[in-house]
Amino acid sequence: MSLLILGLALFFAIHALPWLPPLRRRLIERLGALPYRGLFALVSALGLLLIVLGHARAPHEPLWLPPAWGRPLVYPLLFAAFVLLAAAYLPGNLKRHTRHPMLWGVVLWGVGHLLVRSDLSSLLLFGGFIGYALLAMASANLRGARKAEQRQPPWKDALVLVAGAAAYAGFALAHPWLIGVAVLP
Repeated sequence: MSLLILGLALFFAIHALPWLPPLRRRLIERLGALPYRGLFALVSALGLLLIVLGHARAPHEPLWLPPAWGRPLVYPLLFAAFVLLAAAYLPGNLKRHTRHPMLWGVVLWGVGHLLVRSDLSSLLLFGGFIGYALLAMASANLRGARKAEQRQPPWKDALVLVAGAAAYAGFALAHPWLIGVAVLP
């Protein structure tokens, strides 16, 4: 469990730097923009590696009984999460409806997993990401995050949907290999 907690701490600490613009600015001035980005990526990758290893090695300590209605909801929630993730990086109209498509995708990803995973390490992992995403949205809003204003043509929304669906299908197929848990029937 300690690897998981260390990984979460590293990942969330480095991702909290944008919440502290003066500190982030000083680090960039001291290190330079490119080394700062490299360090950010390295610490993020190390955090993710520790999270994956820590969650895989954590003992299964059940906290509640997952609801029977949760499993059918996981698939549409995760599909929506991947579409929102795609919307964060591709031009489309979802950005006119939310300032934070990626972070809302993280929330749906976490909620979906907590509907079927009810152990302590899963609560730390998925609940931690839900909490981080909600705090990141609040912080970004305080720093002036805005919704997109420019309307995009419908084909760009179709591209977002196709990209999200492809990512969803790819992760569903790779889930047993990456995570060790089959998700497709």
